[in-house]
Amino acid sequence: MAAELTTSQLSETHRTTLDQALDVIRTRAYWSPHPEHPKAYGENGSLSAAEGLAAFQALQGSRFALDQPGTDGWTGAEVSPYGPELGIEYPHADIDVLLPAMRAGMGAWRGAGPETRALVCLEILSRISARTHEFAHAVMHTSGQAFMMAFQAGGPHAQDRGLEAVAYAYAEQTRTPAAADWSKPQGKRDPLSLNKTFTAVPRGIALLIGCNTFPTWNSYPGLFASLATGNPVLVKPHPRAVLPLALTVRIAREVLGEAGFDPNLVTLAAERPGEGIAKTLATRPEIRIIDYTGSTAFGDWLEANARQAQVYTEKAGVNTVVIDSTDDYKGMLSNLAFSLSLYSGQMCTTPQNLLIPRDGITTDAGPKSYAEVTADLGASVAGLLGDDARANALLGALVNPDVKARLEAAAELGEVALPSKEITHPDFPDATVRTPLVVKLDGAKPDAEAAYMSECFGPVSFAVAVGSTADALELLRRTVREKGAMTVGAYTTSPDTESAVEEVCLEESAQLSLNLTGGVYVNQTAAFSDFHGSGGNPAANAALCDAAFVANRFRMVEVRRQA
Repeated sequence: MAAELTTSQLSETHRTTLDQALDVIRTRAYWSPHPEHPKAYGENGSLSAAEGLAAFQALQGSRFALDQPGTDGWTGAEVSPYGPELGIEYPHADIDVLLPAMRAGMGAWRGAGPETRALVCLEILSRISARTHEFAHAVMHTSGQAFMMAFQAGGPHAQDRGLEAVAYAYAEQTRTPAAADWSKPQGKRDPLSLNKTFTAVPRGIALLIGCNTFPTWNSYPGLFASLATGNPVLVKPHPRAVLPLALTVRIAREVLGEAGFDPNLVTLAAERPGEGIAKTLATRPEIRIIDYTGSTAFGDWLEANARQAQVYTEKAGVNTVVIDSTDDYKGMLSNLAFSLSLYSGQMCTTPQNLLIPRDGITTDAGPKSYAEVTADLGASVAGLLGDDARANALLGALVNPDVKARLEAAAELGEVALPSKEITHPDFPDATVRTPLVVKLDGAKPDAEAAYMSECFGPVSFAVAVGSTADALELLRRTVREKGAMTVGAYTTSPDTESAVEEVCLEESAQLSLNLTGGVYVNQTAAFSDFHGSGGNPAANAALCDAAFVANRFRMVEVRRQA
C-alpha cells in the first residue's frame, strides 16, 4: 500500500525525540516531551480544552467505527462513574476472522526494522498527544479519575510510559548489529568466511488486557513495547473503560495505514456484557504475548494457563509504610494525607498499611504516641479535604460499586481513626465520592492479620500498631514476600533503620521511597526515571519499564551465507 508518511518524514519529525528518550533512560534524569498543563494545548494542531470536550461529547450516543475485519455486531455499555451513560457502541469481532487478518501484515512490519517501527510508534503517540484534552474526558468518564488527574495520568504521563517502552524496545533490538562479516583464520589455508545477518523477529500477536482504573497509563507500555518489536496487538479493554483504548486503536490504525503498513496490526476486541472473552483469547495459539493489569486471581490464572504466551502481569499487592521517626512531622502527615486521598486510593501504588510502633515515634515536634500519630494523620486528611471543591479535585469518583462495598465493610474491622464521609459533586450529583477511611489495627492480634495482610483496594488504610520498628521491618518483609507490594515507604531519622529498611526492600525486590515530605509522593512515578513495580515480588512479574519488559517480545534470528 502507498505510504503517505515516508520514513524520511518520520525521521525528520521524531528522530530527535527518540534520541532524547534513549539518552534519558540511561541517565534517569527528568524529561518529558508531553506537556502536563492543559493550557499548553490548542495550537499546532492539538485540541484546545473546548475542542477536546466537544470531540468527547460528539462520540457519545454513537457507533465507534474502526473498519476492521470480522465485525459481527456492535456492543457497548459504559456508564461514567460520574453518572451519565456514554451510549457508545463498538464493533464486536469474530476472532476467527480477526486474528488471521492481524497476521497478514506481520512480514512487512518485521521487515521495516527497529528504527522505522519506533518512528511510526512515535507518530502514533504524537497524534494521541495532540488529542490529550479529548482523552482526558474519555479517561475521566470511564475510570472516575478527577479531570486534572485524568488529563495528566491518562494523557502525558501515559504517553511518556509508551515512549519509554519504545526507547527500551529500540535499544534492545539494536544491541545486536544488523549484519556482520565473520572471518576465522586457518593458518596457511584461506580463512573461513561468512556473511551474517541478524533480524529481530516478533513472537506473534500480542494480547493487551486493559484495566478499569488506568486504561491508558497501564496499557501503553505493553502496547508500544509489542508494536515496536514487530508484534501485532489485539487490544481487549475493560468493559467499563473501552473508549480511551478504542481512540488509541483508531489513531494507531490511521498512522499505520498512512505509513504504508497494514492497519490490522492494531485491532480492538470489545466484548458483550458478561461475555468474558479474556480467557478465550489468552489461550488461543495465535496469542504469543499477553499484557495484563488487574486482580491477582486472574493474573495467576493467566500465568498458569496461557502457556503458549509470554505473560506480563501487574496484579495486587499490599503497599506498606514504616513510620519510625521523622524530622518533619507536619510534612510527613501532609505527604501521607495526599497519598491516601489521591484518586480515592484507587491506585496500585497507594499505601495501605501504616506500621507504627505501639510506644510511638520521635519527631521534630516532640514524642508522638501511636494514638497521636493516627489522630494527627486523620486531622491532616480532614484538613486537606475540608473544602468540597478541593476534595472532588483530588478524590474523583469510586470506579465501581465493589469499591464502595469494601470501604463500608472495612469500617467494621477495627477502631476507626478517620471515618469516611460522603462528598457531593456539584457537576455530577450521581457520582459516588468518598473520603479515605483509616482503621486502627493491633498487629499482635491474629484476627487483625486477615485485614492487613490482604489488599483492600480503594480509600482504605490500616494504622497497624506494632511492638517496635524491628517488628515493623519483619512484618514488612513478610508482607512483600507473601503478598507483594508495588511501593514501600519509610520515615526514619536513624541511619541504621534506613539501612535496614533498604536491605529488606533489596532482598524482597520492592521499590522504596524514603522520608517523602514535599511534593513527591510514594504512589507517583516518573517515566524514564522511576521503575513501576520490580517484577521481583508477587505484586507483578514485570517492571514498567526495563530491558526485561521488552527483550522477550522478539527473538534474534541469524542467517549465515558463505562469503
